[in-house]
Amino acid sequence: MSKFFKYLGYSVLTILIGLGLIIIVIGERDIPREQLKSKYAKSPSKFITVMGMQVHYRDEGNKEDTTPLLFIHGTSSSLNTWDSLVKLLPSHKRIIRLDMPAFGLTGPNPENEYSYQYYSQFLYAFLKELNVKQCIIAGNSLGGGIAWHFALAYPKQVHQLILIDASGYPKLNEKGSLGFTLARIPIINNLLLFVTPKPLIKKSLEDVFANKTLVNEERITRYHDLLLAEGNRSAALSIFKNELEQEYEKIKDIQQPTLIIFGEKDELINSQYAYLFQRDIKGSIAFVLRGVGHVPMEEAPIETAKIMNDFIK
Repeated sequence: MSKFFKYLGYSVLTILIGLGLIIIVIGERDIPREQLKSKYAKSPSKFITVMGMQVHYRDEGNKEDTTPLLFIHGTSSSLNTWDSLVKLLPSHKRIIRLDMPAFGLTGPNPENEYSYQYYSQFLYAFLKELNVKQCIIAGNSLGGGIAWHFALAYPKQVHQLILIDASGYPKLNEKGSLGFTLARIPIINNLLLFVTPKPLIKKSLEDVFANKTLVNEERITRYHDLLLAEGNRSAALSIFKNELEQEYEKIKDIQQPTLIIFGEKDELINSQYAYLFQRDIKGSIAFVLRGVGHVPMEEAPIETAKIMNDFIK
């Protein structure tokens, strides 16, 4: 028995040494946020102080629009996910998008604790700082979950709701992305705090897009850079380890006019979610885009913009 524990001890030591060598050889340090601002916070980017954070956002279009569009991105993404879509929306609309706490150039909140309640409170404070009394809120993936929770928490602030491949219901045996899968595996997920190679980002993005040609070097580099921004890996890992608790039984309480858009080839959130949302939200309309993955606004911006424009009208 003593020999067994001796060999076990050697095995654990060998594993720890191996992990240490991996970190030394291919480990990556956090990138100072100020260093990334010169690359990813060019005009029209702005920063505003909200709940102890310098929040990165863009406020574009018609400033006289009293019901602006507010775009919320998904996990490990940024306001850049809306770049192509923004160009296709009506010029008479005001469009606000931001890097949510834990991601992008905004980074972690001071407590590094996250929940849908927290994100709803944050959005309320953010809109108050911008003097926005009511908005049309659109969210993708985690951002979709945040959007509908916000619509329930602050119904007077939401004129219309747009859910794009939104989270909301229990998983339906989706494949998921490699990065998200690793982030949920104990011990290995802690290694991601130090080792986050570009090939992992590339593979994770290939799981997001149905059209793999869109996973180009520019997109891979941006996702990689912003994930390595100070504190972002730790914040993202905190979210993965303590999954945000969704009150999906309350989806039936949503009263706002709601548009639902899903990509048919979404491997992260099953496109059947579209019909679940449509079933539970009275009067909602749903579209499932053929041959499209998890981020229709990046993969099929023209089709997505047309559906959104018709809904907003």
